[in-house]
Amino acid sequence: MERRKFLQGAGLSVAMLAIANNRIMANLLSQPIYKFIPFRNDVGIFTEQGGTIAWLANDSGMVVVDSQFVDPAAHLIAELRKVSSLPINYLINTHHHGDHTGGNLAFKGIAEKVVAHANCLANHQKTAASQKSEEKQLFADTVFRDQWKTKVGSERIQAHYFGSGHTNGDIIVHFEHSNIAHMGDLMFNKRYPFIDRPGGANIQSWVKVLEKAITKFDKDTLFVFGHAAEPDKVTGGKEELRSMQNYLEKLLIFVRNEIKAGKSKEDILKAQNIPGAEDYKGPGIQRSLTAAFEELNS
Repeated sequence: MERRKFLQGAGLSVAMLAIANNRIMANLLSQPIYKFIPFRNDVGIFTEQGGTIAWLANDSGMVVVDSQFVDPAAHLIAELRKVSSLPINYLINTHHHGDHTGGNLAFKGIAEKVVAHANCLANHQKTAASQKSEEKQLFADTVFRDQWKTKVGSERIQAHYFGSGHTNGDIIVHFEHSNIAHMGDLMFNKRYPFIDRPGGANIQSWVKVLEKAITKFDKDTLFVFGHAAEPDKVTGGKEELRSMQNYLEKLLIFVRNEIKAGKSKEDILKAQNIPGAEDYKGPGIQRSLTAAFEELNS
């Protein structure tokens, strides 16, 4: 009898533990996989799927920089609505790639203006036309060439175009009062970058663009990066910009020397790292090597 009671009790305990574990697992699975993180003043970042988003929500309105894809954009909008019911005054795109503009459509009828560099808009429209996906896009309605600025409450926002880099339409968006600068895909932190030559990328110019950014912003500027090797390292300072600049410089030196040594493109693509820039890792080194080879032979 005692043994039967023990087994019944043990069985009940196991069943209750299983139920508890299932609840814990269900709770974990129900947790959002995105991160909505406030930083300085009224500016923060959002990460989920695609390039890092920056956002502003103050007592006068809201601004969003980049949009990832439609589903993550909807999550961001929901989080912003918990903070403020004021209008989203501006959606700003740092460049045209789908992981930065694919969520634009979620802002249709919500964002008052969509801002981008003129080359970004041209690239966005060209890419959408080639993919026959125009109906899935929300294109910029406000474009500029060198500089664009606005003010939302106490926050002054300025977008800078310093030349071709990751594409020919990359901009840096600076929240001046908060001193936060969104670099878009001009910054891949310790991760091999995508260099979009059909989209106007130029590595030699990219080095100069980063130098202009290093000179333009001060030691207290917090930079937001488009991508990073480690998901929690999408912000940083000038040290990371210099590291990215060094990677691009060493990439050009390496490929140029390999070409001079008579190496074929196929041989160059066998490289496993870039000498002098070993801190850059992950998949995609062949994309960098191919882009450098094509640029140096154009």
